[in-house]
Amino acid sequence: MHAYLRTADWQRSGTGSMSEPSFTDAELTRLFGTTAPRPISVRYEIGRLAFDLVEGGISQISFDGVEVVRGITFPVRDRDWGTIAAALGPVEERRDNGRLELSWSARFTNGDAHLDAVLKIEASDSGLRFLSKAKARGDFETNRAGFTILHPVSASGCPVRVEHSDGSSEDTSLPNEIEPWQPFMDIVAITHRQSGVETRCEMAGDVFEMEDQRQWSDASFKTYNRPLALPWPYLIRSEETLSQSIAVSFSGRSNVAATGKRPVLKVAKEAEGRIPQLALVLTSDEAREALDRPEHISAVRPQRLTAHIDAVAGELNLQPFAELAKLLNADVDIEYAVACEGSLAAEFQALAAEVKRVGLFPASLFVCPSVDRQSTPPGSTWPDCPPLEEIYREARDAFPGIVLGGGMLSYFTELNRKRPPLRHLDYVAHGTNPIVHAADDRSVMQTLSALPWIFRSTRAIIGRKAYRLGLSSIPMRQNPYGSRTMNNPSGERICMANEDPRHSAQFAAAYTLGYLAATLPFGIKVWTPSAGAGLRGIAQRDSLTPLGSLLCQLSRLAGRPARTVHTSNADEVASLAVGDMLLIANLTERNLQVDVASGTSLTLAPYAVEQIPFSG
Repeated sequence: MHAYLRTADWQRSGTGSMSEPSFTDAELTRLFGTTAPRPISVRYEIGRLAFDLVEGGISQISFDGVEVVRGITFPVRDRDWGTIAAALGPVEERRDNGRLELSWSARFTNGDAHLDAVLKIEASDSGLRFLSKAKARGDFETNRAGFTILHPVSASGCPVRVEHSDGSSEDTSLPNEIEPWQPFMDIVAITHRQSGVETRCEMAGDVFEMEDQRQWSDASFKTYNRPLALPWPYLIRSEETLSQSIAVSFSGRSNVAATGKRPVLKVAKEAEGRIPQLALVLTSDEAREALDRPEHISAVRPQRLTAHIDAVAGELNLQPFAELAKLLNADVDIEYAVACEGSLAAEFQALAAEVKRVGLFPASLFVCPSVDRQSTPPGSTWPDCPPLEEIYREARDAFPGIVLGGGMLSYFTELNRKRPPLRHLDYVAHGTNPIVHAADDRSVMQTLSALPWIFRSTRAIIGRKAYRLGLSSIPMRQNPYGSRTMNNPSGERICMANEDPRHSAQFAAAYTLGYLAATLPFGIKVWTPSAGAGLRGIAQRDSLTPLGSLLCQLSRLAGRPARTVHTSNADEVASLAVGDMLLIANLTERNLQVDVASGTSLTLAPYAVEQIPFSG
């Protein structure tokens, strides 16, 4: 008996199972900060195979109850690695003798050129095929156009067989630690075994390779077309046709014990770490904004303020930071993008002179070459830059006795590719961002499950060196992968956007508690979940955002021992225990019933963050 769930088109469901609850505009604004339409997700089930159809791709692909593929999509990227939105045609559905076929059209537009694609899925109870045929109308510029397969982060360390175009194969495993280069190249098929289920993916129509997307905090490994070693952007010439296919087959039976529908929380008996100190980062302009409305940042009372100074942009005014430091009695850490355009000694002496002029006493100085804010993919040529040892030496000469940090102003990805000489540093830092590759609500929350892999891999690089986290907000401050961040005036869910409506909504509060919970086992000393003002700040109009209100509470917990809380479903709930208090976040958009192993049960509203008493 095959159960089919269906949709008549992208905007309206037929007899299909719609996974999203309904909200009023007021509820949407409170939860997400926007009333912008959310993608409609429809679940199809065919025997032991199930998947979601959403926005021209499929996701949450499971077999025998095990999620074995996180998604298969056909993204088209612009020259800044932004995703070009597709105009999707209606879905046509055919069913015949236990088989399901779905097909639709997609038009991608870049300037005056179009890429017109026809996409088709053929599915049965043992596997599926995803086919594409696309033709350019005009010379179409892109960095990449074609299928990607996302293998779930839960497959980390699983056995895998990789087959190559020359007929060779290798038996290995998906990596545990995150390496800076692609795990596998020139792939025609990849088979992995997870939880008793074997999944084989065959690719045709281009050269495919894999990257470890945990680098960017994506909860997946990505197999994608067109190797990074080839030039980008490139042109698909007018009338040129691209044909690709992905075939996925499944076998075996799940060996995962069935769990109840309610997540169960189990609190560790011993503290595994301490709550890190809270830092808020500000540019000079944002510091002036914070001084104009000091009640917001005063309410949060962060232990640290991070002064973000961009030498290339000519930002060398520390007066607002000196005033904020006095107002809040907070330590000021300078993070400095080094111009490296002349004498390093003169550049750092100018910074030291400004520090002295305004009477600022920085607690630490973090330095990163400005050119290293742009990512250098594996195999690419590194930009001209003085050796890091020389930069660190000149920084120490200008600031004798300073606590000196290095690493990246951007993300773990860049730190992993350019690892600093640790003997010159007192601490290492990097940031994270959850909207590099995907910006839908589910994907953003799923990035929380990739954070432990990032923190563990960083610890493998830096050992026992002090570890801090730079800005890790949902909106992106600076784009290492293109020439700009994306403007978002309509409040949509956009990759690499400099403004994200969810940052000012309840969504960000739940995300941030989940983020903090992930840091506990890794000895992180400082975290920076938000800016202190501006687009990535803690207030909106005249009041604190839900994130700002949460940070008021979390700031007061800094330094206290905390216990990890293990959950039976980390995609749904995050929690940590401090003293006799349990903090719990619902990471989903639906009401969620949660059981605590001590016997307590509670119902959490969508994206709610709750505090309950706890003893145990």
